Amino acid sequence: MKINLHKKKFRSRTNSSKGEVTADTYFYYFQEDDMIWAHYNGGNILKGFLIGTQKQDGSFHFSYQHLNRKKKVISGTCISTPRINPQGNIILDEAWQWSDGSQTKGTSSLVEIIPEPQSEETK
Repeated sequence: MKINLHKKKFRSRTNSSKGEVTADTYFYYFQEDDMIWAHYNGGNILKGFLIGTQKQDGSFHFSYQHLNRKKKVISGTCISTPRINPQGNIILDEAWQWSDGSQTKGTSSLVEIIPEPQSEETK
């Protein structure tokens, strides 16, 4: 199933204990055809970027790097598998690995933040 992430906002739901992304980390995605990129920040992350592609099976394969609050640059790779939850939000189930000497691996999950519909009074 191919899902387009263009102009979608996400926040972290879960992360492995060795990961740096927290519930206070927000991701802002953009997509053009099979190319995807995003920027992210919040929680332990001062500024982060990712870039990659969407594969035929609908998954996203990308590289990421971020600057954490300790001013250390962390980089790695990730495979995100999208699905839709019963409430209609996109969920990205992720398997990631850092590129540093530790080659730490983990899993995480992001959930789409769907804006509240505006009432006629607030438009």
